[in-house]
Amino acid sequence: MAILNILEFPDPRLRTIAKPVDTVDDALRQLIDDMFETMYEAPGIGLAATQINVHKRLVVMDLSEDRSEPRVFINPEFETLTDEVEQYQEGCLSVPGFYETVERPQKVRIKALDRDGQPFELIAEGLLAVCIQHECDHLNGKLFVDYLSTLKRDRIKKKLEKLHRQQA
Repeated sequence: MAILNILEFPDPRLRTIAKPVDTVDDALRQLIDDMFETMYEAPGIGLAATQINVHKRLVVMDLSEDRSEPRVFINPEFETLTDEVEQYQEGCLSVPGFYETVERPQKVRIKALDRDGQPFELIAEGLLAVCIQHECDHLNGKLFVDYLSTLKRDRIKKKLEKLHRQQA
């Protein structure tokens, strides 16, 4: 397994729209394993392939404290099941060190393929619903900062650009 490089805002590659996965094979399962290792190392609870500059519709997630509930979503799609929205404090491995309140639908239905290419469907509420929406946004070239005011987004962008210059 390998720790992969996570792209950071405002990297334009984060705006790439991911393509559907055609074949679930050993190479894809290796990528999934590498993504889990990268996500756990970061540490985070979700990672979209777009964040590691792989533009396939693939998400890994583990909301457990002890890393015991790894979830794989290949070609995920979700539909909103309620008009009720909830405010959540969101962060992102591609926007390190920043947490902001974002409103998202409270309940969604997710359809995807698992790591073996088998279709599944589940109803998600709370953190799982927020996380799947956040990661699907990545697959569509969108970041949680896009939900913020222009002023907040620009402030975060400037701070991360400065940090990137200092690290270079």
